[in-house]
Amino acid sequence: MVDVSQHKMVPEHTIVDSDELDEVLAEYDIKSTDLPKIKRTDPALPDDAEPGDVIKIVRDSRTTERAVVYRLVVE
Repeated sequence: MVDVSQHKMVPEHTIVDSDELDEVLAEYDIKSTDLPKIKRTDPALPDDAEPGDVIKIVRDSRTTERAVVYRLVVE
């Protein structure tokens, strides 16, 4: 079986630790539930991601070197 998360076209997905999450939420003045959602069944997620975790996704970008987005893991 192919491990989709290791494909070169899949951007880096990492679980955000609580300190970094607090900074991000404060910067945008939001709660974690305001973030866009990503399903726990998404094959790109780290194996240890659980519902309620926030995922940091780093993508290549044409206009900036890289684009960083955050997603809340849901069932």
